[in-house]
Amino acid sequence: MQNYGPELDKRTRWYRKGSVAFADSWRVDETYIRVGGRWCYLYRAVTKDGRTLDFYMSTRRNTTAATRFLGKALRSTGHRVRNGEEPSGPRVICTDKAPTYAAAIKELIDEHKLSRTVVHRQVKHLNNVIEGDHGRLKRILGSKGGGFKNPVSAYRTLQGMEAMHALRKGQGRVFAFGCPNPDAVIVAKAFTGA
Repeated sequence: MQNYGPELDKRTRWYRKGSVAFADSWRVDETYIRVGGRWCYLYRAVTKDGRTLDFYMSTRRNTTAATRFLGKALRSTGHRVRNGEEPSGPRVICTDKAPTYAAAIKELIDEHKLSRTVVHRQVKHLNNVIEGDHGRLKRILGSKGGGFKNPVSAYRTLQGMEAMHALRKGQGRVFAFGCPNPDAVIVAKAFTGA
């Protein structure tokens, strides 16, 4: 999986990206996974209807990690700042009450990477969508939270898992319209060019 995960992520990103490119309401949260006998943080973002935006793994839960993750999510969803233009991004970002997210959002606004009009909501029940999505991922990882040997193998494996998880949720379904297993059809298209 470590060899195929990054390749699967790269080849299916185009199919998955179309369904989240204009998502204006994000749900952001982090969960724990076990890496090399230590607990690490897996930051994840989904749309309000559960489509996967991006993920980021960090050994720390601080403002720097949250800023890196949100910046990565903005870039991967196509929210790039062009010269002289107002930065784009989601209209709303919903998080839990962790102070790191508020500081990260403020930092991205100050760096002109995120629009000044973004609304940061810290309402617990709005993040039920991502909490449920964490649960699905945890079931795949098992009771030990993954038990990965090192961060590199964990990240590579998670790239493939997140890509397939997004496809199973129906992201990219339009490219395999009418097929009983659209995720399998998209993977076959990505790897065979059919």
